[in-house]
Formats: sequence, C-alpha cells, structure tokens
Amino acid sequence: MAQKKAPFPDEAQILEFIRENPGRASKREITRAFQIKGEEKIKLKKLLRKMTLDGKLEKPHKSRLQVAGELPPVLVVEIFSIDPHGDLTARPQNWDNDDEPPKILIYAHDKRNKLGLGDHALVRLTPNKDRGETGYVAKVIRKLEKRQSTQIMGIFRSDDENIAFVNPTDKKDRNQYLIPKNDWNDAKDGELVLIQLKPGRQRSRHMKAKPAKVIKSFGSIDDARSISLIAIISQGIATEFSEDVIKEANNSEAAILGNRTDLREIPLITVDPSDARDHDDAIWAEMDSDPENPGGCHIIIAIADVAHYVQSGTALDREAVKRGNSTYFPDRVVPMLPESLSNGLCSLHENEDRYTMAVHIWFDNRGKKRRHKFVRGLMRSHASLSYEEFQNAYEGIVSERAAPLLDTVINPLYQAYDILSKGRNFREPLELNVPEKKIILNDDGHISEIKERVSLEAHRLVEEFMIQANVAAAEQLESKQAACMYRIHEQPSLEKIENLRTFLESFDYPLSKGQVVKPKTFNNILKQVKNTAHENVISTIILRTQMQAQYSPENQGHFGLSLTRYAHFTSPIRRYADILVHRALIKALKLGKDGISNYDIGNMAETAEHISNMERNSMIAERQSTERYIANYMSNKIDEEFEGKINGVHKAGLFITLNETSGEGFIPISSLYGDYFHYDKEHHLLEGEHSRIILQLGDSVSVRLREANPVSGGLIFELLHDKLSNQKPRKAAGKKGRRPRKYKRN
Repeated sequence: MAQKKAPFPDEAQILEFIRENPGRASKREITRAFQIKGEEKIKLKKLLRKMTLDGKLEKPHKSRLQVAGELPPVLVVEIFSIDPHGDLTARPQNWDNDDEPPKILIYAHDKRNKLGLGDHALVRLTPNKDRGETGYVAKVIRKLEKRQSTQIMGIFRSDDENIAFVNPTDKKDRNQYLIPKNDWNDAKDGELVLIQLKPGRQRSRHMKAKPAKVIKSFGSIDDARSISLIAIISQGIATEFSEDVIKEANNSEAAILGNRTDLREIPLITVDPSDARDHDDAIWAEMDSDPENPGGCHIIIAIADVAHYVQSGTALDREAVKRGNSTYFPDRVVPMLPESLSNGLCSLHENEDRYTMAVHIWFDNRGKKRRHKFVRGLMRSHASLSYEEFQNAYEGIVSERAAPLLDTVINPLYQAYDILSKGRNFREPLELNVPEKKIILNDDGHISEIKERVSLEAHRLVEEFMIQANVAAAEQLESKQAACMYRIHEQPSLEKIENLRTFLESFDYPLSKGQVVKPKTFNNILKQVKNTAHENVISTIILRTQMQAQYSPENQGHFGLSLTRYAHFTSPIRRYADILVHRALIKALKLGKDGISNYDIGNMAETAEHISNMERNSMIAERQSTERYIANYMSNKIDEEFEGKINGVHKAGLFITLNETSGEGFIPISSLYGDYFHYDKEHHLLEGEHSRIILQLGDSVSVRLREANPVSGGLIFELLHDKLSNQKPRKAAGKKGRRPRKYKRN
C-alpha cells in the first residue's frame, strides 16, 4: 500500500514546525518533514521567501530559519541587571537593534547560575509562560570566558544641556563614557548610575569617550550609603526579600519546649562584638565530675536552630541558598535571612527562649576529646556579653552584668580553654598573624576613625570552642555515613611550595625537597624569622602560598587548622553551609522530620560550588567597600606623608598598604624618578640599575599621597627615598636593560 503523501504546508504549519524544532529548522528539514518533492520544492522556496519579505521569518544563519522577532533557542547572552531577589536579566550578546531586546530571565535558583553583572553565558531559551510575563526564561548551559562588560557603573556628570559623561567606579577602567541627551533616563549630575555601552565603533578616533546610555540611577554619590552601594550593585548582592519570603519569616512561631531537651537552667552565655545584632552561638563549661576523667572538662556549644525555621524547599530556603551567606559592610549588613529571623527568633537574645542545636563535648586533661553528644533543645541565654566585657571580668574588671556569672560561668570557661589549648598546641595549626583594621563611622555615615582590631584571649577562647563544635559535627556525620558539607582547606600546591622553596633559599632558610609539608613546617619558619628584617616579606609569601578554603561534599581535611575533618556548624544565621550540616545531623540522629532532603543531598556538589562562589563574591564586595571608605577618608589628606609596607611588586610598580589605616594604593614605576628599575619576579622586588635601591615585598617605606578617588577606591602614592630625585628616570643600559644581580639580603 502506497504511503499517503503529506499535504503541502501553509504558513501557520511552517511557523509551528520552526517553533517545535528550534535550532534545526531549515529549508531542507521542512522539505523532509512535509515530504515535499519535485516542483513543490520551488513552490516551498517561493513561500519561504514571501514569509521572509512579509517579516514572518528571519535567517540568522545562511541555512537556518526562525520565527521573526523570536530569539534562537540557544545563544550567548550578557548579564544586564540583577534584581533585589537575585534573579538576573540578560540580553543577546550581539544585539544591534535600536529596539529594546526581549527580556531574558535567569532565575537565581538555577544551579549553573554563577554569573555577575557583565558576565557572558551560553543559554537555552524557552518562552516565559508565567502569567502576564513576556520574553524568555534562560537555562544556563555554561559560563563563558570573561569579556569586557558592556554594562558599567559610574558617576553621571553633566554641565551641559545636551551632553553628559559617566566616570566609571572601577579603578581599573580609565575610560570615560558619553551619554547623549535622549539616553539620560532622568539621571542627574552627581548620581550613581548603571550604563549600557552602545553597539558600534566610536565615531572618531579623536573622540575618546565611548557612547552609552543610562539604564538606572541610584541616587547621589554624596550620600554616604552610596559607598557600600557601589560594591553591592557591582557584585550583584541581593538586598531585598520577596513578599513570600517575608511572609514565611513573619509567620514563624516562637519557641516552645515540646519534646526537646530543656537547657534553660544551664547558664549559657553569648560572647560577641559589642555592636553585634545577631547571636548564633552560646557557650558554657565545667570541670568534669567523672572520677575517670580527672582534670578534664565538659563544655556545651549551643547554636541557633535555624533549620527549624528554614526548611528544605521553602521560599526561605531558596532565598538562603541563593544568597549563600550574609555580607558585612562598615555601614550595613546584607543578611542571608530576613530580620525577623536573623535578629529575631533565630538570634540567641538574653533571657529569651530559643530553639537550639547543642553539642556536649568532654575532654581529658591534655585537651584530647573523649566523646560528644548532640541534642536538639530549648535554651535561654543568661547574658549577652561583649568580648571586652568578658575578658575584663576574667581579669578583675567586672561589670554589673558579668558579676553574677564570674565564678559559675566565666572562670570555668577560661579553665576549659586552658585545657583545650593543650590540644590545639599539640596539633599545631597554622599561626599567621594578619592584622585587621576596624572602620568606625560617625553619625553622617563617614569614617571618624580607623583603628586596629585588638586580639583578645576571649576571641581565641570562643574560636576554639567553635572549632571543636565544627569538628564534632563532621565526625558525627562521617560516623553515620551521612551527607556532609565539609569546609575544606587543601594543602598548598606543589608549584606554590616549589616557588616558596626557591624564595626562602635566597634568605638561607632551607625547605627540604620531598618533605611532607604541614602547618608546623610554616610555623617553624615564622619562628625563625620573627623580629628579623625578613619577617614581613616571608610572612606575606607564606600567606600567599596557602590555598583558599571552600565547601565540598568530599572530605579533604583542613590544612590550616591541622584537622582531618571539619564542617561549619556554628553560624547558621549567616552561612547556608551550616544549615545543611544542621539538617544532616537532624536526619542522621533522628532529631526531627525536618532533616536534610533528598534534593539537598543530590545537589550537594552544585550547592558547594555555588556557596563557595557567593562567599568569594561577598569578600570582594566587602574589600571594595572598605577601599572606597578609606579613599573617602584619605581624600582630604593629599600631599601628606605616611608610613607603609610593600604588599605587592609588579613590573608596573609597587602596591602599598599604609600602617595607620590599612589603605591600599599604588606607586607607578614611572614615578620612581632618578633611576631605572628592573623587575625581579622570582624575588618579588624592583632593583635600581644605578642606585642599587632594593624595593621588595614586605619592605617598610615612606610615601606621599598624590591622589585619592573615593568613587573607585584608588590611592596613588609617591615613594619618598633620599636616593631618588625629582628628575625624570634614567634609561636602562642597552636596548633591553640589564638583568638584576642575584638578590640576597644579609
């Protein structure tokens, strides 16, 4: 029986076929699908041509067809904006139409979404079928190599009725952008704006400004809050919660005992910075009464039970994993959870009942752990003390609030810490001293003071208690063969170790080849160089030899802490990883029905990568914000002299960190007048060809501030050195100069 021939298609059938076969619809495919043969091929060719001329079809490729006005199913996009909830809007990379492109939405919960403003990605599109929505929803296939972004943040400047310019906030961007009047989008002089580069080349090689248009304005740059806002917007950090997230958080109920363990009579206390608004953890200790453990101790670390309120698959959960962590700026905190939870029901406030996940840990008199036990309980903090108040009480300066706790709580905590310190000393974690500065703001939001953070014994006590709780969590989950989100810190790579070895040899500090490198290996070197001329440079190089800590479902140990297993358990208000660890413990120990879900377990690897990326994103935003605050503070100190250290050496110049403020700036090599300087990458130094001046990483230097840009955070310094003049630098000997001599400082 002969196969029945398909009827010749009409326009509607052709359009339907193209939509159902995105990316592979061509004249040949249409011919095959509708069994078109002979003279009908000519008829089809004429029909397709007519549909193209009528504007119903487009040919983005010489053979492929697509419905006019619709985007191809797979294309490269650039991230155009990020809304307050973290969802991304993209535009086709090569959009050269004057009309606005169709809206392309990338949801924040897309596990492959590791994108920021200006990033490019290959995506697969589907029409957005949400009620009232148009455009497309994109699924990320992969992130593409970073290109120069066509979207830039800057300051809008206009002193003309028709022309405006935008100066970028990124200190690496030296361009200026031209904004024609019809592209101002109601922006006003001095406002922080987001702009989009216009396609096409500059009109003239004499016109240096690139044409762009304003997408959005964020208010005056003179507003102190704009300093951190630049970093928030640039890094795409979500600042607002959706209505469903706020509703879920506000509907959370206060804590009741139920079938939980009652810990309210145990005088647990919180110890935090004086300006802390949320309290994740509380601690308590006693000497162990067990006669089989003489001189040992029993401690409790009670952590906010955030997993009770943020359950897998809820709107709160989706928002928390999207953010990954809270982000801290000098003027604000961008929290992972809404305030009703982060500063309310999940925060262990003094004299208020709170749900907790707590761990009892027993140690012998050498600081070796004997056993631990996790419970899900109800606690009541007996006091919220600052680190200073806690430390002062132990040292005899007792506040009215601390006095009732001195003998029963504070002194036993320090006794227990003495015992735990023995175990810490035995395992020898990496001991790097990295000074930190704290920015103090005045009432108008600008810096009033920058002071060094004082490291108290109280800080180290709380830190050691938290480490022990984190270790217990990892050990418990491993013993139950349960899913665990480990906090890993890998051993330095062989390449980094070899570079360090070569560098140390120039100072006569040997690092044997083939030896197993442990944290105490670095500690021994640091002890040898302490109080020597080499201390700064060697300490800096050892710090830069270390790998970056991250999250992983696979245990690889924590090199810096010298621990074989480690997980984050103690800060679930501000870290999503801790929530996952809590859920895993709840399920493994049968402490409730709100344990870790199969979805959580199945996506552990993707979640680990995502929250590691979000952590790095927050660190960048925090650093950039601090740089801008300090540049703002320094802007009225032009031509003043400062002391600092060289924290980086490059062929283009020197990176400087000031001692007083920790402000970081740059000395261009072109400003080192009076000599020609050679760059020695191996030894991290510049060497003057004629003067023999050595400028090396870690060296102390005197500098004069020449420029301070609060918008970009950039500081430019001039080196003060008695062997350098104000004359132009000499030329190097020969065409390529000479290689510096082998450097070896006595």
